[in-house]
Amino acid sequence: MPVPTTVGGVTMSPAPPTKGTTVEVRIGVQNVARELAFESSQRVEEVTALVDEALKKGGTLALSDEKGRKYVVPVTALGYIHIGETEKSRVGFGTD
Repeated sequence: MPVPTTVGGVTMSPAPPTKGTTVEVRIGVQNVARELAFESSQRVEEVTALVDEALKKGGTLALSDEKGRKYVVPVTALGYIHIGETEKSRVGFGTD
């Protein structure tokens, strides 16, 4: 069972993947031309809670992607955060 970790005062608890559902996270950093973009196996609610907690406490925002890599950004450098569920690519010509 995964064990929660604490980085920069923010507790991160890895969530088990839920049947292929991933969350796309894009982080804009002030004075940096490119954004950080990755997919996480955490739920939207978990990522949102981690962002809220980091903004309240200050320090750093620490998130991990679906491969276990960690992204740590100082809260003072955050420009924006986009959190959304990604949709698996479809095959064929079907329509909704």
